[in-house]
Amino acid sequence: MQGRHFLHIPGPSPIPDRILRAIAMPIIDHRSAEFAALGKEVLEGSKAVFKTKQPVVIYPASGTGAWEAAITNTLSPGDTVLMAETGHFATLWKNIATRFGVEVEFIPGDWRRGADPAAIEARLVEDKARKIKAVMVVHNETSTGATSRIAEIRKAIDAAGHPALFMVDTISSLASVDYRHDEWQVDVTVSGSQKGLMLPPGLSFNAVSEKALAASKSNTLPRSFWDWQEMIKFNATGFFPYTPATNLLYGLKEALVMLREEGLDNVFARHQRLASACRAAVRAWGLEVLCENPAEQSPVLTGVLMPPSHDADRFRKITLEKFNISLGSGLGKVAGKVFRIGHLGECNELALLGALSGVEMGLAAAGVPHRSGGVAAAMAEFESAEAGNQAKAVA
Repeated sequence: MQGRHFLHIPGPSPIPDRILRAIAMPIIDHRSAEFAALGKEVLEGSKAVFKTKQPVVIYPASGTGAWEAAITNTLSPGDTVLMAETGHFATLWKNIATRFGVEVEFIPGDWRRGADPAAIEARLVEDKARKIKAVMVVHNETSTGATSRIAEIRKAIDAAGHPALFMVDTISSLASVDYRHDEWQVDVTVSGSQKGLMLPPGLSFNAVSEKALAASKSNTLPRSFWDWQEMIKFNATGFFPYTPATNLLYGLKEALVMLREEGLDNVFARHQRLASACRAAVRAWGLEVLCENPAEQSPVLTGVLMPPSHDADRFRKITLEKFNISLGSGLGKVAGKVFRIGHLGECNELALLGALSGVEMGLAAAGVPHRSGGVAAAMAEFESAEAGNQAKAVA
């Protein structure tokens, strides 16, 4: 195909040239002083993105590995945890917990909203015997485009006076959506490299509280590769207990520099701006955003419902073949009913407008009923945001 490929799935996200060049560094001895300096820099620098002063453990793994590490370091067979059915990835995390012999109470959901703080509080209040050992929530549900209100869930746990651990999946939200591990008293934050950090897949993260570290000294689930205690012991001097993903760590170092240069608050504002423009386009097309609650609509991606009798995967195939753009598929319960537009990581206004042009042309090519003007609506949203910024600057 001629021209640039438009990758607008909600991760892996496009990799900036600066990070690609950093990853292309020659391999070094992972037991050398040079590596120790790199290890210390990325281990310490990652804390700023999680907004924590607590340890951040980095594994050579996908986000699935970080899910498993969170479970095996804190829970025991027969423990009960409370989770919310926000979508496909919440369901997958639940399934992993179940395989380890953990009992999961799954608060049902319709895949159109984030986790309900009131429902979590009500269930914890009922738990007089303190049977529930952890509350586990996906911050940004990549399959639906719904973001859970983590600060409100923390308040719900506190209001119930419940001692449960609080675990949060930020695989698709870290470095794209405001997140505060320490302030929100999260015990384990799970994340991955291939979304807001703008890296290839291959690094996963656990940010760990003192309470979670204490739990890891008494729980009984077996682990070796995932053991926090062993990792933290080696990390103190910048090393890892086994061969690390050295060149991805070079990429992580550059990603952290890029985030500092832009400023995290500016990164979050950019993602909000892109998301607002994308949703303006969807409304202008006469289509429906999958996430129903505007307060929970994701800054990372927008899930779009197809009109009845029209197949989302057929539309995506036609759009890819004709216009060289990749859009996210519907997963699980919404397979074939939804397509997803990613607007995360290295994405700006012009990149999104190009993607929305591809979507609008794809809708026409696939015979999907819609109104024209989505791209114009997104442009108007950007112009409105810029006018608001200029007014604030003058004030």
